[in-house]
Amino acid sequence: MGCGHKDDKASLASSQITSFSHQSHQPPSTPASKEVWKKGGRMFSILLAVHLALLACTLVSSGAFEKIAVHDYDVFFLLTVMMLIVIIWIIFYLFSTSRCPDAIPCKDSHAGPVWLRGGLILFAIFSLVMDVFKIGYYSSFYSCLSAIKIIYPIVQAIFVVVQTYFLWISAKDCVHVHLNVTRCGLMLTLTTNLAVWMSAVTDESVHKAHSKLKKNVTEEFFRWLMRAGMRSSLAEECNCNSQICQIFKNGYFWLYPFNIEYSLFASAMVYVMWKNVGRLIDHHSHHIHHLKFRLFRRTFFVGIMLGLITLVSGLGVLILYEVQVNSSTESSKKSQALTMYYIFNIVCLGLMSLVCIGGSVVYRFDKRDMDRHKNPTRTLDVALLMGAALGQYAISYYSIVAIVASTPRDTISALNLTYALLMIAQHTFQNIFIIEGLHRQPPKEDHKHNSHQKDLYGLTFVNINAVSLRVPDSGGNLTPSTVSGTEAIHPSDLLRSLAAPKKMNWRRKFLREISMFLLLSNIILWIMPAFGARPQFDNDTELNFYGDSMWPAIVDICLPFGIFYRMHAVASLLEVYIMS
Repeated sequence: MGCGHKDDKASLASSQITSFSHQSHQPPSTPASKEVWKKGGRMFSILLAVHLALLACTLVSSGAFEKIAVHDYDVFFLLTVMMLIVIIWIIFYLFSTSRCPDAIPCKDSHAGPVWLRGGLILFAIFSLVMDVFKIGYYSSFYSCLSAIKIIYPIVQAIFVVVQTYFLWISAKDCVHVHLNVTRCGLMLTLTTNLAVWMSAVTDESVHKAHSKLKKNVTEEFFRWLMRAGMRSSLAEECNCNSQICQIFKNGYFWLYPFNIEYSLFASAMVYVMWKNVGRLIDHHSHHIHHLKFRLFRRTFFVGIMLGLITLVSGLGVLILYEVQVNSSTESSKKSQALTMYYIFNIVCLGLMSLVCIGGSVVYRFDKRDMDRHKNPTRTLDVALLMGAALGQYAISYYSIVAIVASTPRDTISALNLTYALLMIAQHTFQNIFIIEGLHRQPPKEDHKHNSHQKDLYGLTFVNINAVSLRVPDSGGNLTPSTVSGTEAIHPSDLLRSLAAPKKMNWRRKFLREISMFLLLSNIILWIMPAFGARPQFDNDTELNFYGDSMWPAIVDICLPFGIFYRMHAVASLLEVYIMS
C-alpha cells in the first residue's frame, strides 16, 4: 500500500489549491476552513464501530449467564481476535503510515497531555500485573481449560504494551495519508477497548455478587450467576484449591479497576485521534501554551493538606468498612459501618460542593478571556464529564425514590437520603467548576509584565515620583518616539502594575487550592467504590423496594460510569490546576 489513496491525494491537492487561491483575496486574519473532512470515511468507520460494539456487548452479556449457550471462552476468542487485528494495524501505522512524506503536517497541542499519558502508563502497569495474575490463575488448572483462556491474557498484555506505546508517541498526530484506513483502525481500537471494558465490568460485577451471596446461599443456587473462568461441565475438576491459585484469583480481581480505567482512558485518547484525522490546524487561532506543572509553588498548601486529610481518612473508613461488612455477620457491625461510611461521604461531598460553588464565584471575577477555539479534546472532556455523571445521578434518584416511599425510616435511611442528595449536588457543582476552568485562557500576565515588573518591583520602597528620573528629559513632552528603547512610565501606571498581579495571583492561588482539594477528594471517592465499598448492596432499603434482581442490575449498569466519572474528574482537575 502506498502513502495515500488517490482520492486522499486529490482532496488534499484541491484543498491546497483552494487555500492558495484564497490567500490573495482574503486577509490573513479572516478565519477560513482549512480542514478536509471525509464524510464517507468517517461514517463507514462509525458504522464499523457500532456493529462490532453491539456484537461484543451481546456476547459479553450472554456469556455471563450459565443457562445461555454462550460460553466465556467464546467471548475471549472474539476479544483475542479483535486485539490481534488492532496490534497489526498499530504496527502498520507506526512503520508505514506515520513515515510517509507529509503524513503528519501538524499536531494537536491539546490532545494527549502529559498527565493523561502518564495516567495511562500507570493504569497500563497495573493491567500488566493483572494479566500476569490471570495467566498464573488459569495455568493452575490448564488441563481442564480451553487454551483460549490462557492465550487471552497473553494477547491482552501484548495489546496493552503496544497500544500504550502507540498512544504515547502518536496521541497528538493529525494524519493526512491513508485517511480511511486510519479512521477504521482507530475506531476498531476504540471498540476493542470498550469491549475489554465491558468484559472486565461484567466479570467484576458477577464476582462481587458472588462474594455477597456466598455467605447466605448454597453453591448450587448461585453457580449460574458466576463464570469464574471455568467451564461449567468441568467445574468440579477445575476448583481452585491451592494457596497460590487463590492468591492469583484474588489478585487479578482486585486489579480489575485499574484495567477498567485503562480501557476508558485509551478509548478517550483514541477518539481524539480519530477526530484529528485529516485535520488542518490554523496556527493563528490554535495557540500552543507551554504550561509548567508547579505543584509546590504559588500555593498556600491549604487545599493539599485538606485533600490529604480527606484521602487518609477515607482509606481508614474503607478498611473499617471492608472488615465490618464483609468479615462480620452481626447486623450491629453492619449498621455501624454503613453509618460511618455515610457520615464520611456526607462531610466530604458537602465540603466539595461548597468549594466548587466558591470556585465558580471566583471565576465570575476572573479577567481571563474564554477560549472559544475548536478543541476536540476539551469537547470530549466535557461530554465525558456530563455523560459519566448520569450513572451516579441514576443511582441517586433511584435511592431517593426508594427511601421516600419506604417505611419505616431509620437513621441509616436519613443518612442515605442526605448522601444521595449531596451526590447529585456535588456532581452538578463540580461539573460547572471544571467546565468553567477548561474554557479559560491560560494566564498571560507573566509574559506581559516581565519587561517591566523586574524593575518596577525593585522600586517598591522608592518614591514613586522619582520614576520619571529614569527617562531622560528631551525638553518637551515625553513620548515613546522620543525615547529610544524606553517606554514612559507614569506613577499611576506603576501603581496599577504593582497592584494588578497581586489580585490575579490571589485568585489563581485560590483556584489552585480548590483544584487540588477536589482532585484528592475525587481520588478517594474513586477508590472506595472501586475496591469494594458499595453500600448500595449492603443497604436493605433499595433491595427491599426494587427487589433482588432489579436493584443489583441498576447498580451494575450505572456504578461503572460513576467510578469512571471520578477518575476522569481527577484528570480534568489536574488540567484546571495547571491552567490556573
